[in-house]
Amino acid sequence: MMEYFDFNMQLPDEWSDTDSETTLTTKTPVGTPMEKPEAVDPSENATVSVSYAFHPYTSFDKLAPDLVLASLDHVFFYVHYHKVLAASDNGFATLLSSCKFTLAEYPPIAAIPEPAEVLNIIVHTIYGMPALEYHPSFETVSATLDALPRYGMSPKRIVVAGQPLYDLVVACAPLHPIDTYALAAAHDLPDAAAAVSAHLLSFPLSALSDELVNRMGPIYLKKLFFLHNGRIEALKHALIQPPVTHVETPDCTLIQQRRLTRAWALAAAHIMWEAGPNLSTHLLQASLLPLQKELTCPKCKLTLRDRVACLVVDWASVKRTI
Repeated sequence: MMEYFDFNMQLPDEWSDTDSETTLTTKTPVGTPMEKPEAVDPSENATVSVSYAFHPYTSFDKLAPDLVLASLDHVFFYVHYHKVLAASDNGFATLLSSCKFTLAEYPPIAAIPEPAEVLNIIVHTIYGMPALEYHPSFETVSATLDALPRYGMSPKRIVVAGQPLYDLVVACAPLHPIDTYALAAAHDLPDAAAAVSAHLLSFPLSALSDELVNRMGPIYLKKLFFLHNGRIEALKHALIQPPVTHVETPDCTLIQQRRLTRAWALAAAHIMWEAGPNLSTHLLQASLLPLQKELTCPKCKLTLRDRVACLVVDWASVKRTI
């Protein structure tokens, strides 16, 4: 969870009336309801909440911050104007155009209509810094991706493999796999959607809600169906081929070897009846290797083990992502 500390500064005149909701608390978790303070005299210093990561002494290329982004719940982020402007295609929703740069002690403040947890991730993204250490909830990550376009920041350009925000999105997959996939699909994030899809092999597609289907759209829905169906078809193809027969011997005729072929076919049918795209290689071996208990021929046992080993390798190599 994001934390912040108290900092004394003089608030702008427009923040000094009795309707102000500027917080005077210390290290309060973001999202906690704020108490309305008494009216603030703009001529006096007031205590405000400041981000630990982006505080008044933050430097970038040895440059002091020259802009403050104030969240909806009044947490201050000290940043560099040129960094924010360079990351945005629309002047950060044109909010920077109202900032007046003077020789005053404190930099100008731009009020951003986002909660601190969302703004925290946005600012980290601007600076190319990871935000995983804050362990934001899926809802916060989702709200951040939905907010980025409003500030002239394209999720498709930012959420790519190797970038901090990509890692943050993919980190949501273990606990929220289908919701994270739908989020990646809604913003057309192919790298993230592919990484998340590996967590969906056990997800029953029949459980998809209309809301999720609409959010992910037809293209990514088709990709998910093709992933599931493709793995099932690959498993069928791999199981069709039974163990090879060997040259007849006095102790093992072709008739006896056909018994192994029939036993393999029955076991394969049983596997396919219950198998899903997430079938484990361990279960494959556990279902087929016991067939050797009914065999007396050493060569038949060897061909069975070889066939199961090849099957395991083939199944493990089948694509697990969209």
